[in-house]
Amino acid sequence: MTQQSTSTAGASAAGSSTTVRETDAPTAASSFAPPFPPLAEPRPLGERRVWPRTFHDRLTAPLPGLKAMARFAREGSVRPGREGLADIPKLPFEPGPLPRVDARTVAVSWAGHASWVVRIGGLTVLTDPVWSRRILGTPARITPVGIAWSALPRVDAVVISHNHYDHLDAPTLRRLPRDTPVFVPAGLAGWFRRRRFTQVTELDWWEAAELDGVRFDFVPAHHWSKRTLTDTCRSLWGGWVLTAPDGQRVHFAGDTGYGHWFSRIGRRYPGIDLTLLPIGAYDPRWWLSDVHCDPEEAVRAAQDLGARRMAPMHWGTFVLSAEPVLEPLTRVRAAWEKAGLAREDLWDLPVGGSRVLDRA
Repeated sequence: MTQQSTSTAGASAAGSSTTVRETDAPTAASSFAPPFPPLAEPRPLGERRVWPRTFHDRLTAPLPGLKAMARFAREGSVRPGREGLADIPKLPFEPGPLPRVDARTVAVSWAGHASWVVRIGGLTVLTDPVWSRRILGTPARITPVGIAWSALPRVDAVVISHNHYDHLDAPTLRRLPRDTPVFVPAGLAGWFRRRRFTQVTELDWWEAAELDGVRFDFVPAHHWSKRTLTDTCRSLWGGWVLTAPDGQRVHFAGDTGYGHWFSRIGRRYPGIDLTLLPIGAYDPRWWLSDVHCDPEEAVRAAQDLGARRMAPMHWGTFVLSAEPVLEPLTRVRAAWEKAGLAREDLWDLPVGGSRVLDRA
């Protein structure tokens, strides 16, 4: 049966501004309060749905127009100069074995960019898996993939944040068995079904599904979508909150600028143990600030979320913008210290590095 979607989750998100102010960051006390509003009931896995033709109404900033394009052509490069690339050999790359885990262990391993191996509730989940050496329109990786594909355990699920090529990589996804459960934004299931994936669940913002006791919630982000000349904002974009049966939570932000969604996510999903947040691809700011956090904004976002820990991502892998390649790491460390946050709660992993959550 086809489910007709009226995009009610998006309407709820927009309407919630009357009850949740943009400055309502969660507090320590709210970590133990029930979520507000209550979480949605999980939707059926693999449900076939019909969506609006476009998601332009979800944009939180206008897409660049002709004036911005002309300024970009006149002023700027999207690559660092020679000095900005000089630190490529210093980028942290320390591949190691994946941690041993059990069903009660939460562990994360960074393969590079926005690609993580998340072990939660006994599942192995890949986020935005990109194991290719290069992506369309971008120079080759400046650090190798931190985790060999052959070293992965069986992949139990994949989550996709949006359809940009550095987050949705067809050559990598072709390596997966076609019955791998895939969780995707609204409007993106067709892309996977055309490639013969058989267990595809697409969700709107604030919707959820469950797999073997682990809850997958799709949450908003300040971004957009486009893969071809004719599909701008035809599918949604966002992040994911993964919740284990024992309540441990990991937030994967996908690709996003800074803004009001973080405090609302923190209010609705209290007690986030770890957030995976982008810190790179931010310069020039006039061009990228609406869609990519800079390091200081990422630290603010972690605080808005009420997250216990933050792991930076989306830097040190592909050269997508003009900032020096090592600058995101130095700036996020400085911003974390300036905010007075505990150094051990900033998980600034090298590519290939892993950490295991304690059960406090």
